[in-house]
Amino acid sequence: MPKLSQSCQSLLFAAGLAVAASAGAAPAQEKNAVTDDPYAWLEDVNGARAMEWVKARNAKTEAELAATPQFKQLEASILAVLDSTAKIPAVEKIGDYYYNFWKDAQHQRGLWRRTTLAEYRKEQPAWETVIDLDALNREENEQWVWHGADCLRPDYQRCLVALSRGGSDADVTREFDLASKTWVKDGFFRPEAKGSLGWIDRDHVYVATDFGKGTMTTSGYNRTVRLWTRGTPMADAKLVYEGKDTDMSVDAHHDPTKGFERDFVRRTLAFYNDELYLRGKDGKLTKVDLPNSAMKYAYRQWLMVELRDPYEAGGKKYAAGSLLAIGFDDFMAGKRDFTTVFAPTDTTSLASSAWTRDHLVLNVLDDVKYKLSVLTPGPGEWKRSEFVGAPAFGTVTVSAVDSDDSDAVWLSASDYLTPTTLALAQIGQKPETLKTNPSYFDASKDVIEQHFASSKDGTRVPYFVVRPKDLKYDGKAPTLLYGYGGFEISLTPNYSGSIGKGWLEKGGVYVVANIRGGGEYGPRWHQAALKANRHKAYEDFAAVGRDLIARKITSTPHLGVQGGSNGGLLTGNMLTQYPELFGAVVVQVPLLDMKRYSHLLAGASWMAEYGDPDTADWSFVQTFSPYHLFDAKREYPPVIFMTSTKDDRVHPGHARKMAAKMLDAGKSNVRYYENIEGGHGGAANNAQSAHMNALAYTFLWEQLAK
Repeated sequence: MPKLSQSCQSLLFAAGLAVAASAGAAPAQEKNAVTDDPYAWLEDVNGARAMEWVKARNAKTEAELAATPQFKQLEASILAVLDSTAKIPAVEKIGDYYYNFWKDAQHQRGLWRRTTLAEYRKEQPAWETVIDLDALNREENEQWVWHGADCLRPDYQRCLVALSRGGSDADVTREFDLASKTWVKDGFFRPEAKGSLGWIDRDHVYVATDFGKGTMTTSGYNRTVRLWTRGTPMADAKLVYEGKDTDMSVDAHHDPTKGFERDFVRRTLAFYNDELYLRGKDGKLTKVDLPNSAMKYAYRQWLMVELRDPYEAGGKKYAAGSLLAIGFDDFMAGKRDFTTVFAPTDTTSLASSAWTRDHLVLNVLDDVKYKLSVLTPGPGEWKRSEFVGAPAFGTVTVSAVDSDDSDAVWLSASDYLTPTTLALAQIGQKPETLKTNPSYFDASKDVIEQHFASSKDGTRVPYFVVRPKDLKYDGKAPTLLYGYGGFEISLTPNYSGSIGKGWLEKGGVYVVANIRGGGEYGPRWHQAALKANRHKAYEDFAAVGRDLIARKITSTPHLGVQGGSNGGLLTGNMLTQYPELFGAVVVQVPLLDMKRYSHLLAGASWMAEYGDPDTADWSFVQTFSPYHLFDAKREYPPVIFMTSTKDDRVHPGHARKMAAKMLDAGKSNVRYYENIEGGHGGAANNAQSAHMNALAYTFLWEQLAK
């Protein structure tokens, strides 16, 4: 799973309908359409009537928030942060080169470029452009957004490059030659859809995509994966595996690690629920017989298993949240003598792990604070040692430079007030700092604290506060409370120049709540707020808000909340269930109509998280459906809904319908803004991101600084 920004948390998987489908028929023609919803017409993504409404609301919001010199100044300062040429160029080693995707004022859609390690060590490396996306867009009259490249090991000459129109999840895949830096004529090409291509060898790929009627799941993702041979039509690709239409998705991949070449098929039934199969050379599938809820993968000779539920095997019991290891061949032969690599405690959980050639680096959260350690595999218990030079606080990420050939890792660290540093470390040696981001705002006047609130059921809920050192505890500080609380995603201290310029530098207090539904304390923290227990995430968030007020850091008129995606559902519930607690609410790319969510785009893939509203589950789902909780007789705090027309993951109809419903009920303090591009991330380039951020912060300051 990708690391997600705290400005707009994603729902993790790109599981939704192809753009062609999402922009097509009006909802009245859709199976399971709700015909008694007076705002159903707003689900017609690109419909003339719906877009006329969107443009009218956008114009009104722009006139109210974006017309002042102060807005222009804020937008420019945020854009300067995003376009900064001094920011760290994150790199990925591909063959002998180090590749980076870069965006700035001159390259709004971006450059895919490369350099050598010797050059990268320099303050101003010399870069060689591989793909200029802005130039490609001009040449092809397109609006491509970069979705990444998969390059064929071990010679790394050919790459499969994914490009999205406008930032949607649906994309195309095209074959590219790194040696000549040209697109391969008559090479592998996957038309626009949600799916993927993955290398097997130079002449074969696994293709997962929309093959026509009956080949997509109800989540809008592919239900088949096929083996495609170069020079043949994609339609003739041979079926490898076909799942059910109620599955989430199906995929396959080839592991080319020398001496450990294997092929796998994964059938994903729902989030944290999948089956893994080893695919033999004859095409036969053999199930890797582990719990569906476990995260499982092979690395060289090892099979790694991260448990999400208790597990018993070989006469031993293993706790949920544990990381286990066993020889892959031994396991497939029936042995079950696992080594426990990590076991959780009441305060610890496994945040991540990263393999180098000979070592495994564990990244553990202890009360939402990172701790690194190194394990060296061997017979029986693995050797454990400290990670030399690990930062003492903040968000720390570790990734291998080249797990095939070295024990070097990239070590990245930051916190709310400390810009990101990037170091190169050999296991067992002191890290060498290569790059440091500039300070984008004056952090000398602020301090970071961690507190714990008591939720309604007595659960201890941690949260971070970034505040001025000289804060007057009089309840008047404009305070922005951020949260997510879903899909086992953890929120940890990260540096953000946009938050710094838009909020902290102006004297605001910034708070991040680690509520249930997230992953801060492992699977148990996530599972505590699933389905019928969803209310616990919202009770946690409200408890943090009340704790801030009790500490006199702020008060209701000065307390705002912000969240995106699942976090938009969170803030939608704050708006409708706790309107008396907050002075302003920002709801971004949200789910809001929880009766319809499972029929809109990728919504069916999230029923393991929220429940199925078409069954008896509706009895509890309706208790956290903001669209249905809205009461025209109640008073609500000022709110702004923000989304994207190109969001083909969470349907923009959620935000549209909620805003329209509130406005038609006479709620005048409702604003709406929809970016025409952007996908689920909300923006397709830095300028759009700066504009969206400036709108949100301007709205918040307008409401909370009174």
